[in-house]
Amino acid sequence: KQPNYFGTMLVKTGVADALLGGATYATADTVRPALQLIKTKPENTIVSSCFIMTRERDGVTESMCMGDCAINLHPTEDQLVEIMYESAKCAEIFGIDPKVAFLSYSTLGSGKGDDVTLVANAAAKAKEKYPDMAIEGELQFDAAVSPEVAKTKAKGSKVAGQANVFVFPDINSGNIGYKIAQRCGGYEAFGPILLGLNAPINDLS
Repeated sequence: KQPNYFGTMLVKTGVADALLGGATYATADTVRPALQLIKTKPENTIVSSCFIMTRERDGVTESMCMGDCAINLHPTEDQLVEIMYESAKCAEIFGIDPKVAFLSYSTLGSGKGDDVTLVANAAAKAKEKYPDMAIEGELQFDAAVSPEVAKTKAKGSKVAGQANVFVFPDINSGNIGYKIAQRCGGYEAFGPILLGLNAPINDLS
């Protein structure tokens, strides 16, 4: 009798190929039936999300990917690695060649604290697990996107200054960050695109 559950059951049984919810349901009420009925892919431990951000500037479409801005409150190091990989793969679907920045208030050791250590360790694990991917961290946002700042703060990095996939340390910073880009930066935000599920279930922001 609840459309969010009935729709998810239609996907589970193969009657429907995908589900899009959220027009009248909160994100949690869209995701909960999916977690209970669809579950994660065998290789995944969590459901995460990303936003594809696009804008037109001087006749050129600029695109970037931000995750996780909607699902996981306080990801662990290993969960950040999973969020990174799923976000990068999603970015590829939308034509983005992923250059990944793990974001922090510190750039490669310039700051200290538990939050910095979390992100730095996650970035190190990601580099080790996916050696063929372009990954850097921890990076401040300006060092991640500005070539001029990158020359000073992250000299020699192949990602700093040109990152296009951003992994936020928690939902607090992620949700704030994508909304700033949307409202002040002129980007359109597509998502949250749910990642890690066994079937395509998505939520309207």
